[in-house]
Amino acid sequence: MTSAAGPEEVGDRRNVSDAAGVAVLGACAVWSLITATVHGGRPEGVLLAILAVAAGYAAGRISGALLPVAAPCAAALAGLTLTVAVPHLAPGPEIITPLGHAGATAAVLTLSAGSACCAAWATPAPALRLALRGLAAGIAVTAAALGSITGFVLCVAVLLCSLAAGRMHRRGLGIVGLALVAGLGAGLPWAVAGNAVPDGLAAALEGQLTRHRIELWHDALHMVHGDTALGVGPGRFGELSTTATQTLLSDGKPHSAPLQQAAEQGVIGVALLALAFCWVLHALWRTPRSTPIALTAGGALTALAATAAVGNVLSFTAVSVGAGLLAGLATARPLADEPPQRTWDTRPRGDRLAP
Repeated sequence: MTSAAGPEEVGDRRNVSDAAGVAVLGACAVWSLITATVHGGRPEGVLLAILAVAAGYAAGRISGALLPVAAPCAAALAGLTLTVAVPHLAPGPEIITPLGHAGATAAVLTLSAGSACCAAWATPAPALRLALRGLAAGIAVTAAALGSITGFVLCVAVLLCSLAAGRMHRRGLGIVGLALVAGLGAGLPWAVAGNAVPDGLAAALEGQLTRHRIELWHDALHMVHGDTALGVGPGRFGELSTTATQTLLSDGKPHSAPLQQAAEQGVIGVALLALAFCWVLHALWRTPRSTPIALTAGGALTALAATAAVGNVLSFTAVSVGAGLLAGLATARPLADEPPQRTWDTRPRGDRLAP
């Protein structure tokens, strides 16, 4: 299940992928500066998020090459500790729902579960692999104990995705499936904001997401119609949104990464955001790591993308660093060759015995 290409071809693939990543992240930074210059916005938040992703990715590549099992295990434990020890990442009485920090808790725990599952696939020891999967299950239980139902569901989904990845022999189909899931998740707030969903579904979503958040999405879509190409400028949604200005405890965000990008940086900003996610999936597709590791990391990052489509999780530096770290761990090339992965053989018994 590892790549059969020679070292030179693998090196060329990695160089192309790394160059593409630098170009995409650089374009995101430059475009935020351009839109801020035109409309007088504040690009610092966007630039900090890009820097956090880049730093996490570099750290993941380095630590994943040196410690392919210990590094993702440590990342999982660090994320779990962070959500328990830092009150501002855990839901509690001081957090205003649904615009509080519960989404960040779910995101960090989901990335932690993904890291634990990647570590499980990286080790050849059955006992350690079982223990690491137990760690992933424990992270899901922790999410439930903290009151993060979303985090519990996403952690369980990542664990199941990781187990299913062991049955896949061609990662390309899995990567395409993850891209489709992310696209559907990103399209949901657009459909809701544009009143393009059936009344029954709209009422159900309003009950889960609250009317306040949907009104923020309406404001974001209105800004997109006002300036489709450039948006209103980074960081300016809060001062131009009627719903946000009438709210006493508002963070000035529409709580949807695609809609925020469209409202503040126009359709080009949305295209760059989508391109950044596609670059991550491409890097996972071409990674020399095994298919289960690539698809496990892809599943966790897709779950994060779905959460970001209906929340403000990308506003938290810990989430951005964690996303970059997991992507880096899954695309790192260990200095020592990884042992062959044991997966389920789904062929008929007679075919298995054939020479």
